[in-house]
Order: sequence, then structure tokens, then C-alpha cells
Amino acid sequence: MNETVLITGASSGIGLELAKCFAADGSRLILTARNTAALEALAVELRQKFSAEVRVVTADLRLPETPARIFAALQVNNAGFGAHGDFAALPLDRQLDMVQVNVTALMNLTGLFLPDMIARRRGGVMNVASTAAFQAGPRMAVYYATKAFVLSFSEAIAEELAGSGVTVTAVCPGPTRTNFGQVANFRGSDSVLRAAMTAAAVARHGHKAFRKGRFVVISGVQNFLPTLIVRLLPRIVIRKIVKWLITIRRPARE
Repeated sequence: MNETVLITGASSGIGLELAKCFAADGSRLILTARNTAALEALAVELRQKFSAEVRVVTADLRLPETPARIFAALQVNNAGFGAHGDFAALPLDRQLDMVQVNVTALMNLTGLFLPDMIARRRGGVMNVASTAAFQAGPRMAVYYATKAFVLSFSEAIAEELAGSGVTVTAVCPGPTRTNFGQVANFRGSDSVLRAAMTAAAVARHGHKAFRKGRFVVISGVQNFLPTLIVRLLPRIVIRKIVKWLITIRRPARE
């Protein structure tokens, strides 16, 4: 397959599993994240298992200049992180970093790569949003807001590109078993953890939807139904439910 795929946030979680999906397709891969050792280990695995052509680029998307540095490939904008707690109580710098990674870097990378794809009339962008995009998220306010941007932005440019030969897919997973909770300082309730999908399942679902050229895909029936309920209930009710769910934290095990 004459295709090069850039995967941001490829050192763990959904990004790592997407790398496996695209390697199985025979795509050339460019893997980026901050963790060089994890990227190199993944590259070795993909070369051995799939005979994949893999290049590792260590990059920190918190830095505004990074997207221009990695402007050498295309397709998957997956890197992101969250933070748990009241907006006023969390470090502002950390939340600005979140906006830089989840919004600004994603938009920057998309803007850098789209013109060449349009000129070739071939290519695609996969942005990892979240079911968090469908409502406000008290106690994770900035994270939920950034994912709302990713979904809205992806849907809008997908419509703009209709008929161009270029596709844009927004993947919206719900709770997923990754290191996200550790980074965000959020363990979640037992009920949320039981409903969580594996990163591999989310990646396979998103990869399949991307290949079909779908605009928006919500991973898992258990995640699709709540997004329908959100459209029916008043926003004030949804806000209070989300706040309650986020506030319930599973106690740490000794």
C-alpha cells in the first residue's frame, strides 16, 4: 500500500493500537510521542510482526513549533491528555498545555497536511475526540471542551471536503483502559471502569470506520446510547449527571 501514516501519541493506549492496525494494512508509519524508548520498542515489534517500514520521531506537542517539525507524513491525530479537578484549583499552565496538545497542535497538523492531500485527491485525517465532546464536563472542564472542539472541527472540515477524495474521521471513544486516568489523576467509579473498552478494541473500531470514510464514529453500543440521551435531556440535567459521575472516584487499592 502506497500510504504513509503519521500517528501522534503512539507510545501507548489508542495510538499504539492504531499503529498495529495500520501496520497490518502495509502502511509506512511515522510514530511520534515524547517517550523515545516506547516508540523504538513499538517500531521493533511492528517491523518484526508486519515487516512494516517504521520511522520514529520524538516530539512534544506541547511546544508550538512541534507540528512544523513533524510535517513529513500524514493521517492520525491521536495525542491528547486530560486533568481531573475544578478548573480554578488546577494549575493553569497544565490546562493551557492541554489546549495546545488537544486543540492547537491537532488543528496545526491538520492544516499543514490537508493542502497536499487535496491536491492529490487522496488521503485522510483521523482525529480522536471522545464521547466527552457531546456535553460539558464539570471537574474536567477543559478536557471536555477540547474534545468538543475536535468533534466540531472534524465534522465541519469533513463536510467541506466532501467529494474531494479526502476524508476526515472523528473517533469518539468512551472510557478506555489506557494510562489516561493516571495522567489525569482520575480513577473513576467501578461502574465506569467495568464499561471501559480496551484500547485495542477502540483502535480497531476507529480504523474500520476510517477505511470506510465515515465522518463520526462512537466506539461501543454502551457509549452510543448515552450520546442519544444527551440530546433529549436539558443541558442543566446532563451537567449535573456528568459532575456526579466524574466526582465519584474509585478508592485506591492498598
